[in-house]
Amino acid sequence: MKEKLYAIPVNDAFNVASECPVCVMYNQLETNAIDYTMGPSYMEDDIRAQTDESGFCQKHTKMLYDKENRLGMALVLNTHIANTTKKIQELSKNKPKKTSFLSKAPSESPLLDYIQKLNQSCFVCNRIDNVFNRYIDTIFHLYKTDTTFKDKYNSCNGFCTCHYGTLMSKAPSSLSGNTLDTFIDTTNDLYIKNMERVNEDLTWFINKFDHKYANEPWKNSKDSIPRAITKTNSII
Repeated sequence: MKEKLYAIPVNDAFNVASECPVCVMYNQLETNAIDYTMGPSYMEDDIRAQTDESGFCQKHTKMLYDKENRLGMALVLNTHIANTTKKIQELSKNKPKKTSFLSKAPSESPLLDYIQKLNQSCFVCNRIDNVFNRYIDTIFHLYKTDTTFKDKYNSCNGFCTCHYGTLMSKAPSSLSGNTLDTFIDTTNDLYIKNMERVNEDLTWFINKFDHKYANEPWKNSKDSIPRAITKTNSII
């Protein structure tokens, strides 16, 4: 089955000690996509056509710039800007239609539609999402068919809020019956229990700044802030 092709990266992510194995999966895909975009691929005509059309979101523009491939970044931006300017120049010839103050119909403007679409597109995001969605499907497939993976899932440190929501929303499409019920209950328990654990570590970290606790051990609180950021904002 196609899902088995992604069993290795999914299993690898759940083997890593982290606050969200799904974040680990996403982070690796993101790193690969950034490396690919600033690698030799930007010289390929078909890839350049895609980056010209899609552009990049703010986050990934910053990550691409941080790769310090100045020539590659300049070339990609150069043709993207040329492509965008040409399209806007053409579309701007048709001014947005004025609508009545009382009208509920949206203003028809190909120009504004294009800008909105451009602001919501990103070559790197698209490249990540195409594989990430298959990774999520693989989690459900392995949960149903691989008892070793199921044990790893049941004993992980939970998930960030974003990916907890992803798993909960997509589970009914891939699981059913008792398997679905067990998955939902387990995922809920993992999320709540581990969010409480991290928050307790944060509380102890805060306590350590009170002189009353100065001589107490730090326990597991020293890295509680970055772990809490992973839980709340999906940042590793």
